[in-house]
Amino acid sequence: MKTHAQIGAEIIGDDSSDIMRLAALIALTHHEKWDGSGYPQGLAGEAIPLEARIVAIADVFDALTSARPYKAAWSIEAALEHIRSNARTHFDPILVALFLEIVPDILAVRERYLD
Repeated sequence: MKTHAQIGAEIIGDDSSDIMRLAALIALTHHEKWDGSGYPQGLAGEAIPLEARIVAIADVFDALTSARPYKAAWSIEAALEHIRSNARTHFDPILVALFLEIVPDILAVRERYLD
């Protein structure tokens, strides 16, 4: 499991496109944690690219609130509490505050594209 970030970045590869370079960077660093306990590089705080810090919150929110074959979806409230309680450890606390401010907008987009 912990190798998928590196593998994803390698699959995307070294592309000259700005968007593909960004995709590779996010793939590589979206499991780094604010406190340095993440993987694959153990980056901490602002050493983690901003784009990856944003995707980390979105990724966890989506994973928690979506049903999977191996787990039921969490409630929105439970997922938000998890994210809130992991600010300063897993997530950038400033980005968590910003995320919480726009949850209604996120839920509206999610509802619009449910399928």
